[in-house]
Amino acid sequence: MSEIKNICVYCGSSDGRDPVFMETADRFGELLVENGIGLVYGGGSLGLMGAVARSVLRHGGTVTGIIPEFLVERERMLRDVQTLTVTPDMHERKRLMFEQSDAFVALPGGIGTLEETVEMLTWSQLGQHAKPVALANIGGYWDPLRVLFDHMRQEAFIRRDLDVGYIVVENIEDVIPHLREEAAKAPKPALTEAQVAERM
Repeated sequence: MSEIKNICVYCGSSDGRDPVFMETADRFGELLVENGIGLVYGGGSLGLMGAVARSVLRHGGTVTGIIPEFLVERERMLRDVQTLTVTPDMHERKRLMFEQSDAFVALPGGIGTLEETVEMLTWSQLGQHAKPVALANIGGYWDPLRVLFDHMRQEAFIRRDLDVGYIVVENIEDVIPHLREEAAKAPKPALTEAQVAERM
């Protein structure tokens, strides 16, 4: 079983049209703290991104913000977090977010949220990680993406032996329990050469 200590949240730097999106981001920050889980996120203070981070901080939790240098001003970097890393580019940002997280959650968002989430699904599909990925399908937000995945599968561009592994959760209260269930199914990672040497 893989323990979930930190969850990476992908979400919009805008509020979105429906107020429920901001309410959900705020609630998810509270749920992270209630479950003793740290937040890893994109480092900004705007939109859903800022709402989930401020909620974690407000409830006494731990936040790791990772933001590329060119977005520091544009997304108004949140400086009150416990750990803040400014990277030279998006590639480094995404790599660090991946390395420091045990699971991934996509709240509603735009192209950036979609791109980062799909990258984690791609890496999972190719066997590069076994960390669970959840779509928080608030108000059916991710339904069009699910339809697209089904279309790809029907057209034989997603092979059965390389299926897209993700979970869909309609209620934000159920996200963490579902992630823990998925993490419990994941195979235990193999020891690195250094870890093997330490144990000899």
